[in-house]
Amino acid sequence: MINPHGGKLINRYVDDNTKKELTEKAGSLPKINLDDKNISDLEMIASGAMSPLTGFMKQNDYNSVVENMRLSNGLVWSIPITLAVDEQKANELKSAGQAGLYDENGNLLAVMDVEDVYQYDKEKEAEKVFRTKEGEHPGVAYVYAQGNFLVGGNIYMLQKPKHENFLEFRLDPAETRAKFEENGWETIVAFQTRNPIHRAHEYLQKCALEIVDGLLIHPLVGRTKSDDISAEIRMKSYLVLMEKYYPKNRTLLSVFPAAMRYGGPREAIFHALVRKNYGCTHFIVGRDHAGVGNYYGTYDAQHIFKEFSHEDLDITPLFFEHAFYCTECGNMASAKTCPHDASSHIFLSGTKVREMLRKGERPPREFSRPEVADVLIEGMKGK
Repeated sequence: MINPHGGKLINRYVDDNTKKELTEKAGSLPKINLDDKNISDLEMIASGAMSPLTGFMKQNDYNSVVENMRLSNGLVWSIPITLAVDEQKANELKSAGQAGLYDENGNLLAVMDVEDVYQYDKEKEAEKVFRTKEGEHPGVAYVYAQGNFLVGGNIYMLQKPKHENFLEFRLDPAETRAKFEENGWETIVAFQTRNPIHRAHEYLQKCALEIVDGLLIHPLVGRTKSDDISAEIRMKSYLVLMEKYYPKNRTLLSVFPAAMRYGGPREAIFHALVRKNYGCTHFIVGRDHAGVGNYYGTYDAQHIFKEFSHEDLDITPLFFEHAFYCTECGNMASAKTCPHDASSHIFLSGTKVREMLRKGERPPREFSRPEVADVLIEGMKGK
């Protein structure tokens, strides 16, 4: 099976004795309250999904990632994984040694070593990571709104965040790897999504499935934009689709607990590296991967992979052009396979599809499976 990024699958969950000791100690430590994005990152660090990271980034790694898309040791990493605090909290932490990390309900999730507390340039991070300084970009807006100091250090996970949904689909990297071995899969392609799967997505997945042993459908269920379709509705649509149109012995559905950054090209690299940690050997990169608005070119997320060697990434990206249903061909196709002009292509924008669904109208079956459309129509009533 493919090695995790950096060679070792990280596990930052502590044993029962250490948990008891740190829980007792936490009462005397400074508290850091985490938002949903911080909690997603914390959970992924602890489970090994973000291997080789063992905690939130210290300044040397942060600077190197922002500037060069590599950790300070030279290993490729494209997105800063940071924990921000305000100046008052930063001053409290500088001499603390450790801090307790809590969710919004006051539950202690982890203790972290406070190894570094440092200021950073928000505009520089925005320009380098998101390719824009505009505050309208959701990823940039998050950076601008957070504290002016970052705290870095190893984390010691005491308990998993409390989840109420998708419990049977929350598989950590060690668990997906075990599933792949159990299924006898040696090559696995991952599909990242924050949207319902329409016919074009299905086409890409099944093209990829022709050359590998298994498909991991890995929908992101962490923080997304307010106008994105909710994870609950999306999961219902995935289950309906898989029940009828996917081979059960070659497909696995598991949720991806990450928060969206909408970082386009850099987030595509991040999504690929993390899927390697889950045990995948291949990763689908379609049009405008992790994009938002008009901040990135249609295929920028594919072009960025050319900046790295296969040895750098050690996961094989599969690049697909925009797919559509061609009425002349009578099937799904792309610009690579279809000779006909756009008048024969059935393509609907996301805005148009959401409009139809809100009105209770099914998009054409060439665009979306009717069973999926019905789930989305029911879920979007009144929205």
